[in-house]
Amino acid sequence: MIADLAALLRFFSRVPVPRLSRLDDPAALPAFPRAGALTPVAAVILALPGALTLCVLAASGLPPLAVALVTIGVCMAVTGALHEDGLADIADGFFGASTRERRLEIMKDSRIGAFGTLALVIGVGLRASLLAALLERFGIAGAGLALLGAEAASRSAMIVLWSSLPPARPDGLSAACGKPGKFAAVVALGIGLTALAPLPAFTGPVPLAAALLATGLLTFGLCRLALAKIGGQTGDVLGACQQIALVALLAGLALEPATG
Repeated sequence: MIADLAALLRFFSRVPVPRLSRLDDPAALPAFPRAGALTPVAAVILALPGALTLCVLAASGLPPLAVALVTIGVCMAVTGALHEDGLADIADGFFGASTRERRLEIMKDSRIGAFGTLALVIGVGLRASLLAALLERFGIAGAGLALLGAEAASRSAMIVLWSSLPPARPDGLSAACGKPGKFAAVVALGIGLTALAPLPAFTGPVPLAAALLATGLLTFGLCRLALAKIGGQTGDVLGACQQIALVALLAGLALEPATG
């Protein structure tokens, strides 16, 4: 378990993780058929610097939007903007080409196009505004827990999608890592839901239910879109799934239930 968690931390971040056990190979890719279950745990660990940044800056009196933007910047620095890159790539590939082969070719290109740029701007803007709203409504503790919970649960959605689709590119990184099995997906989902469990104390049950519903629907929608556009999943599709799920979770949690 320790070796799997260390491999996940190296894979999903720029953090230098030393060898933690005899079975831990720093050069090895995570064995996602087994290690995929621990992906939400790795997500919480990698989100801790962002959550700490949020707490410190919010306590200093900075405006919530500024706190949110810096927090997101820290999270992106830790992960190397891995999933944001995936979101930009599928935006360019899915909506900038008309054939499966051309879409995959565009997604493999490191250059970013108009669709990718717009997707990044909209995605970061939504995350910042929603996190700022959570900070204003629920304070430092509520916003910090929402960030950690959403980061974990969005990785759970990613693992569920990964386990549900075949690789679109047999020589791609997601294929090389191995597809998580159904058991790993169920465990990952359980961990993600557990990470969200404290939030009704701040938001109430309705926003959390809305967040989970939106995440499920959007993950299913992306699953169908990826099948239609490229016939399966790639690392870019998985990264985009995490980003879309993250926005859906934050948006749901930020809802104000109607009263009266």
